[in-house]
Amino acid sequence: MHCASCASTIKHKIEKLDGVKDVAVNYGTETARVVFNPNIITPSTMNNEIDKYGYHLVQQMNSLNNENPQLNHHHMEVSSDKAVKEQKIMELNNLKRNVQTVIPFMVISVITMIWEIGAKTLNLWPEMPVILSSFLFYLLPLFATYTMFVIGKPYIKGLITFLKHGAANMDTLVGLGTLVAFIYSFILSAFQNLLNPFLNTQQTYYDVVIVVIGFITLGKFLEARSKLKTGEALEKLIGLQVKTALVIRNGQESEIPIEEVVVGDLIRVKPGQKIPVDAEIVEGASSIDESMITGESIPVDKVVGDLVIGSTINKQGTLLIKAKKVGMDTMLSQIINMVAEAQGSKAPIEKTVDKIASIFVPAVLVLAIAVLILWMTIGVLFMPFSQALVLGIVSFVSILVIACPCAMGLATPTAVIVGVGKAAQNGILIKNAESLEKVNSIKYVIMDKTGTITKGFPQVTDIIPANYLQSDEILRILASLEKNSEHPIAQAILNKAENENLSLNKVDNFSAIEGKGLKGKIGDNQYFAGNLSLARDLKIKINSKIVDDFTSKGKTPVLLMTQKEILGYIAIADTIKKESKQVVDWLHQLGLKVVMLTGDNKKTARYIGDLVGIDNVVAEVLPANKAQEIKKLQKRGYKVAMVGDGINDAPALATADVGIAMGTGTDVAIESAGMTLLGGNISKLPKSIKLAKATMRTIKENLFWAFFYNVISIPVAAGILYPFFGISLNPAIAGGAMAFSSVSVVLNALRLKTVKL
Repeated sequence: MHCASCASTIKHKIEKLDGVKDVAVNYGTETARVVFNPNIITPSTMNNEIDKYGYHLVQQMNSLNNENPQLNHHHMEVSSDKAVKEQKIMELNNLKRNVQTVIPFMVISVITMIWEIGAKTLNLWPEMPVILSSFLFYLLPLFATYTMFVIGKPYIKGLITFLKHGAANMDTLVGLGTLVAFIYSFILSAFQNLLNPFLNTQQTYYDVVIVVIGFITLGKFLEARSKLKTGEALEKLIGLQVKTALVIRNGQESEIPIEEVVVGDLIRVKPGQKIPVDAEIVEGASSIDESMITGESIPVDKVVGDLVIGSTINKQGTLLIKAKKVGMDTMLSQIINMVAEAQGSKAPIEKTVDKIASIFVPAVLVLAIAVLILWMTIGVLFMPFSQALVLGIVSFVSILVIACPCAMGLATPTAVIVGVGKAAQNGILIKNAESLEKVNSIKYVIMDKTGTITKGFPQVTDIIPANYLQSDEILRILASLEKNSEHPIAQAILNKAENENLSLNKVDNFSAIEGKGLKGKIGDNQYFAGNLSLARDLKIKINSKIVDDFTSKGKTPVLLMTQKEILGYIAIADTIKKESKQVVDWLHQLGLKVVMLTGDNKKTARYIGDLVGIDNVVAEVLPANKAQEIKKLQKRGYKVAMVGDGINDAPALATADVGIAMGTGTDVAIESAGMTLLGGNISKLPKSIKLAKATMRTIKENLFWAFFYNVISIPVAAGILYPFFGISLNPAIAGGAMAFSSVSVVLNALRLKTVKL
């Protein structure tokens, strides 16, 4: 595709076919996603329809094993499909050969132009020697003919398509402009003596044909090569996929293609190897480098029972793992799919640009013809006919070749592709371009407490001895009792004991005391563990100051007792993530207000909120009411982002203008969100906002340049300066300006790669 008009034409032609339900065509990625009824229409029928307009539909089976029809007309999209990739490289090489061929022609043409302007117009040096002038008189037409009909063949085809079907694009403008210049020059050369009395000029525009097509071909080559770089992030993700796995079946180890691995397979992974699929460790322990998925540089320790992610690297011990998710279900495959869809999605601002671009080419055609007629009718009132004709033709050609729908069409998608790719490399998944745009207007960031600000699971935070027992012994006794309990608090105590490498005691006569705690006998001693209610039942005196201090900080007190006395106080709490306060500070620096929305009690919520510096805390909110709290802010005119991880956060994530899910959360929460922070690291939240703002800033810069360029250049090309200053725009310069305007947009988008997050 050559410009946004191409995308508009393809979309219009496919969506009118019977059986097609939805069509999305993206000029930036040069892809089409078509939802259709295969019982009514096939891809070959679609291909036959758009083939009339010079495009070809390549039905691709990508690495995710789902069909992604791609438009292969000067196609430059990074893709995992081998055939499409080979075609893309072949087309790039063709452009390179054309550039290498036309550059010598351009050099000769430019030297000729400069010599003639310097000699005839500015009187800076003598005119060209007659021998050389005569030689160029025959040589330039040959160069121009080859350039026009060989190197410029795509533009001629574009013009023919327009004449046959009325579908205009950038090819139409370039083809018509250069062909008019070529035909005018050919007629003037062939019938010079006959036309001299009428035109009184020997000025031909073969050099214009050569330089315009040369500049545009060079621009297309640079643009294509730059666009390849915009898709590098997705290509790198695809490159992470493992090709084979060492599978154990029926006691035999064998290396098989990754496509043949099924759920339940046992796989051996040696140190330094990539983990083939998402799996559970059944034997061994190791440190796993998950940086390629989560963006976190520090390896994560994994033991038996832990889940490991496919394509992450086993750094140390040999592991035996059991496949849990394979093929399209693996996390990496889902990430690749999400990134590809996000890069192909359109921001609302792009849809507006597409509407403008769809009428841009026809408008330019009409304008060019109107200017030609204007110069030939009104111009003759102020100057000789020959001069008015030449000015009309020069203006006509200049308008056609300088107008650049490419820059407008590339302004948004190139920035989105680079932005989404950079986000993925930093462990941030962006669902669609709309989320990127909406992030720029948010005023409030609402955060769930559990799993977002806090770690999401209880931990032992304090152990305070009441008398003769040491902290380790209190923990040992308590863990020995809790080993038989199914209460959530029990796991926190057992984890603490395991971390301290404490051996547990045998417990006899264990029993749970409903709603209060538990009891059991260790040796000859009877122990009780529970809450304040249990202590009151046993009529044991406690230190209320310690207990009150725990509860004021949102901690749950657990008391270890005998039948006669208190032995120790243990505090259990969902601890704050170490990065939470810094994240809130960063959000404040970005000018955002932060609200914590939680179902927890007010005292605990307020304590957590104060610790991390949150502006407002809304506690004791039922899951169904979280969305209502967001709507209250939206009714006041604020744009709201919601950050959460649980199933109870899903309605709120969907209601918010931008939903941001923690990657450690539930599938439902992630599905409801527009953005996902992989690894559950909330420090990526400010990074995601910063990147979204940088992406939108780049889009606005690109659009400003694209519209400013066209608004300024087209009137100059039309000759608006000639009546006042005697200046007209040389079509060759117009062609160069057009070629490099689109390249500049792509290069500006690539600057996003250097943004520090």
